[in-house]
Amino acid sequence: MKITFFIVLIAGVWSALGGWVARPAATTPNVVLFFIDDLGYGDLSCNGASGYTTPNLDQMATEGIRFTSFLAAQAVCSASRAALLTGCYPNRVGMFGALGPNSPIGLNPDEETIAELLKEKGYATGIFGKWHLGSQAKFLPQQQGFDDYYGVPYSHDMWPLHPNQAQAHYPPLYLIEGSAPTQEVKTLEDASQLTSSITERAVGFIRKHKKEPFFLYVPHPLPHVPLAASRRFRGKSAIGLLGDVMMELDWSVGQIMQELKQQGLDKNTIVIFTSDNGPWLNYGDHAGSAGGFREGKGTSFEGGHRVPCLIRWPGVVPAGRVCNKLLTTLEILPTVAKLCGTRLPKKSIDGVDMVALLKGDETVTPRDHFFYYYRKNSLEAVRKGDWKLVFAHPGRTYEGFLPGKGGQPGPSTEEHEFPTALYDLRRDPGERYDVREQNPKIVAVLEKLAEEARADLGDDLQKRAGKNGRPAGRVGN
Repeated sequence: MKITFFIVLIAGVWSALGGWVARPAATTPNVVLFFIDDLGYGDLSCNGASGYTTPNLDQMATEGIRFTSFLAAQAVCSASRAALLTGCYPNRVGMFGALGPNSPIGLNPDEETIAELLKEKGYATGIFGKWHLGSQAKFLPQQQGFDDYYGVPYSHDMWPLHPNQAQAHYPPLYLIEGSAPTQEVKTLEDASQLTSSITERAVGFIRKHKKEPFFLYVPHPLPHVPLAASRRFRGKSAIGLLGDVMMELDWSVGQIMQELKQQGLDKNTIVIFTSDNGPWLNYGDHAGSAGGFREGKGTSFEGGHRVPCLIRWPGVVPAGRVCNKLLTTLEILPTVAKLCGTRLPKKSIDGVDMVALLKGDETVTPRDHFFYYYRKNSLEAVRKGDWKLVFAHPGRTYEGFLPGKGGQPGPSTEEHEFPTALYDLRRDPGERYDVREQNPKIVAVLEKLAEEARADLGDDLQKRAGKNGRPAGRVGN
């Protein structure tokens, strides 16, 4: 009896004092990153969408953290994607706008992407969906750190069925497998298979790499127009095709989450869900919702920049939290790098890691301010906390124009003259009331920040060149 007690005692002491030393190190976490095209802040039911529900995303919000003041780095496709993958303001790396087919520029291969950093760490890397960072061979995903690629090289409205094809002259649109064109996307019926085929490839990637760390990037092309849902989802929502598309995207997220659980990877995978910019509002019933924020895609108002963001990692990210702090897609690269134990890019970046905040420390404020650049290099606004100073600039507005219907765009203008204005986003998230006269000290602080940005990156509105911009990649260089 005494011998048995002694053995039990020794085992208990070993476990309490030193046994932990012999335990294997925690497995390197996998990363799944969803980046949805033209998804507005109000397009998830956990953010107030009506006429359909997004139960898988709502569950992700319940099991992780939901951000309410999370911004895309720029309110347009290519620029936003460059920022996500490099952690840099897109104008820092020479990227702007939405690159067309056969554009001579693309993301410079000298820039280091999330995929390259994780690949260096031993990760398998895959992208299934829309690339839009250059369709020339030297700019495609397999030259930017991804092992596997399947999807469309740019927006799927850049095809012969575009409403303005007579002026645009878009070539045929092909799916890319690896670095080679495969099937042509000729019709809306072909486009209706994009969400399901991308989901199938993503699930297959998880199965193939379940025994090694992986980075899975899923930039779904929809709900960017033209909208198309598979037969399985057509007519399922109460608001028409947009709702059907959203239900299918939610299904896609559910399929990938389910596969993680089936493979026993659920608790060791960071899942991030966000969007590249706000909704393209002049498409009317084929456009999403900015959730009450002003304007939409292609503007520096909150409707263009503020997007849904959900992050889930069971046991690491406390469940059921809502974060109202200013954060952006620039933070994804440094945060993932820190969580996965890899280095940062050798060149300077603009993102800041938010690991402590994710893990539950509500006292930290990772991001202090943000610069709203648009067009090629125009500083249209600056934000610090809840204060946002918009500078006088010409730009897009959807207001005062009747939106389109049935997939056809309504009119808008790119040359509306917006005046300088200060907005308190805590009290006025719709950016309607200019309070500059009441807050001159706040204006001075924001003006000083803007001057720092102009010295660093330049400002086309003031015809100023910055000191630290880097060139995009270019064919022939």
